[in-house]
Amino acid sequence: MDKTIFFAPDILTNPELPAEEALHCVKVLRMKEGDAILVTNGRGHFFDASIIQAHPKHCIVNIQKTIDQPKSWAFDLQIAFAPTKNIDRVEWFAEKATEIGIDRFSPLLCQHSERKEIKLPRIEKILVSAMKQSQKAILPQLDEMTPFSKFIKQDFTGHKFIAHCYPQDKKLLKDAYKKGEAALILIGPEGDFSEKEVAEALQNGFEPISLGESRLRTETAALVACHTLHVLNS
Repeated sequence: MDKTIFFAPDILTNPELPAEEALHCVKVLRMKEGDAILVTNGRGHFFDASIIQAHPKHCIVNIQKTIDQPKSWAFDLQIAFAPTKNIDRVEWFAEKATEIGIDRFSPLLCQHSERKEIKLPRIEKILVSAMKQSQKAILPQLDEMTPFSKFIKQDFTGHKFIAHCYPQDKKLLKDAYKKGEAALILIGPEGDFSEKEVAEALQNGFEPISLGESRLRTETAALVACHTLHVLNS
């Protein structure tokens, strides 16, 4: 796959690249009418297409072939995490987890959260870029920030885990998880979840887990959890 990949979520109903993608295609890459490009809608499909109107604001394409590209991991993975004060770390995690493979990001507002809000459009751009860079056709779902107590009451079909640092009888994630299971993993803020939040999560069906002996930063713990499940499913 050596063609440049462009993201157009509505390509099947509107054969025009979004403005930012059109600008990159025509102005930066200097592509012109007749050039072949590869487009994804972020929902498991690539489209072989050719440019029929090369305009930096209105780049029109003609779809020539649809290529099914399902996700390369055979399980569903949702990670709910408390965004750190340093937004660069959140963006780093979002980028790397998308490259590895993840289905859903769910930012949490916790008792010890230092960051009370998150700007989703910036994160969404990073997810799109990471999806294209890793040559995937699946764009992860990105949720609005949700208060912890509300989030843990949401329905989830699969195994639910909470990683925390309090003394407790906890299995390692690698021992608690079974290959092929859908998984939801909670990762706390820099000061960890509160003891009340941990108790509340356990009451709502979450299993306590450990990610190892080292005390990890939030974004490191989230990425370790993501990668661990991929290794176990490989």
